[in-house]
Amino acid sequence: MATCLLYRQTAARISRYYRVELAMNLFSEVSVLREWGVAGRNGQSVINIYANLREASTAADRYRNRALKRGYARA
Repeated sequence: MATCLLYRQTAARISRYYRVELAMNLFSEVSVLREWGVAGRNGQSVINIYANLREASTAADRYRNRALKRGYARA
């Protein structure tokens, strides 16, 4: 549905990524997938499920804004 991909480079020149994605599932619920880690390696991910699109988009915006405050920027 919608994806936001952010990148950040640490002082040691390591590229990190943070991805937030909204998607509908088969049960008419909206899931927010968050994935983060070092570029080129396996990262970690968490899926949160919300009853409607409004709650899910609010949560996704919150996660994105938190990552932007930590130094991530859009690619």
